[in-house]
Amino acid sequence: MRKEDDSSLRPDELRAVEERAKQSLNKAAAWGRFPTPVDDIVSAAKLRVAPKGLFDPERLLAFAKQQTAKALFAVKAAISKVLGLYDANEQIIHIDESVGPSKQKFLKLHETGHHELPAHRKIFTFFQDCEKSLAPEIADQFEREANNFARFALFQGTTFQLMAADSPMGIKSPMNLAKKFGASNYASAREFARTNHRPCVVYILEPIKTPPGKPAYAEVRRVETSPSFAAQFGSPVDVLIDSDHALYPLLPIGKKMTAPISLVYSDKNGDHHECLGEAFDTTHNILLLVYPTKSLTGSTIAVPSQLVLP
Repeated sequence: MRKEDDSSLRPDELRAVEERAKQSLNKAAAWGRFPTPVDDIVSAAKLRVAPKGLFDPERLLAFAKQQTAKALFAVKAAISKVLGLYDANEQIIHIDESVGPSKQKFLKLHETGHHELPAHRKIFTFFQDCEKSLAPEIADQFEREANNFARFALFQGTTFQLMAADSPMGIKSPMNLAKKFGASNYASAREFARTNHRPCVVYILEPIKTPPGKPAYAEVRRVETSPSFAAQFGSPVDVLIDSDHALYPLLPIGKKMTAPISLVYSDKNGDHHECLGEAFDTTHNILLLVYPTKSLTGSTIAVPSQLVLP
């Protein structure tokens, strides 16, 4: 199922969030240090990460003994949807240790964003990342602000963007940058597309499903386009990549990667452009990258087949 927008802000809102993230990077002397020193950023904000998160069963049971049955029900409902939690009173953040290390880093920065953004700390003494804590419209705004704080801090402002601009156009580039910054392939692929000066689009898909006796398919989780791609081709609205979709041959079925495949992509005016598409299976998601061949530099890439996208 395609996810709701999790990062769009007005230009003035984005500037305010990025200024706070910049101050956090300054306090931690984090610029130019790789992978991004997330724990130093958390420490510079005078925050601590709980040794055992509130998600630990023993911790939850101890908390439950002090609460009414009604309160316990609410806590369970919240925890079922929460990966990170910020306790403003104790200046502690709790992180779900069951997720991968790179995801934990982003969550730490996300929760630090709640702490460092004045409106978040002022309104709430105990901020929980779920709709149980605040009105949906406020929760959505705060989550998008905290996500952008985490993005800016993790990718050190425009540092990732500048490195991506000097990298070859291809699925391995965001993966290599993910290792450098200590980010997930998921977050790096999104950042690679949304900040790239060259036209490209990244599809983030859910894991491939193979029903008995039927062709495999994958649901679209998110789509990120570079500004120049969106201006020329628009933003894809696909929700499913199945056997009837022109991108279907890109799905890495039974393998980790799909080598570049040639395809023809139509722009807003109906003009056709030769493009390349390739994919990588992260286990948690499928990353598809599509880009016009005119955006390439250097030697020509040999491709095995050709597809046409409307």
